[in-house]
Amino acid sequence: MRASDADRDRIAEILREALAEGRLDAEEHAERIDVVYRAKTMGELEPVVRDLPGVDGRPQPEAGPHAYGPAPAGADQNLVAIFSAAERKGRWRVPPRINAVAVFGSVEIDLTEAVFPQQRVQINATSIFGSVEVRVPENVTLRSNGSGILGSFEVETHEAEDGDAPEIDINGFALLGSVEAKPKRGAWIRDLGSRLRGDHRERMDRRRAERHERMDQLRAERHERWSERRGRRRLG
Repeated sequence: MRASDADRDRIAEILREALAEGRLDAEEHAERIDVVYRAKTMGELEPVVRDLPGVDGRPQPEAGPHAYGPAPAGADQNLVAIFSAAERKGRWRVPPRINAVAVFGSVEIDLTEAVFPQQRVQINATSIFGSVEVRVPENVTLRSNGSGILGSFEVETHEAEDGDAPEIDINGFALLGSVEAKPKRGAWIRDLGSRLRGDHRERMDRRRAERHERMDQLRAERHERWSERRGRRRLG
């Protein structure tokens, strides 16, 4: 049976609780959480929590329907940094879900120049002796649901004035690490749109100028040929 996003989230939450209770150490948790977000079927998820008391990997009914429907298969973006660094920045299409895991490493997610095909984006951030940093434009809604144990989970929540603005939900857990999300001052989604429109106008203006220049050149060549013919007729 194919695993859904809700199934992966449920298993990830079980692992977070097991880590907090001391049933798993940091290394075991990192290994299992990586398996969870790469799993495609329930058969891959079940063994991850089979040895934990009172849980299993079988699907359970969801509390309610997802506001925007299920995400397309393979649409998640996974950023995993174990004793390393991972980043996503620049102009890119943001998927509905991003899973960021940093274990003795760092993950940077920059959404300030990103394109949002859907309104709502969920970021699941897990930091263990590492850091997950998220930067967003100022004119988006930013919400959070997470905690830190001997670490910090800091999200500058904000409600956008525009009801159609993108909504970014940061869910996470930090153990002796940090998860941070906040707007990048001066970065607005409209900046990208304005820049693209400006580039388009510049290209159109350049093409019009090139056409006018070519037409002037053709008129000058025709006038020169006409003058040459007229001069030859006079001499003849």
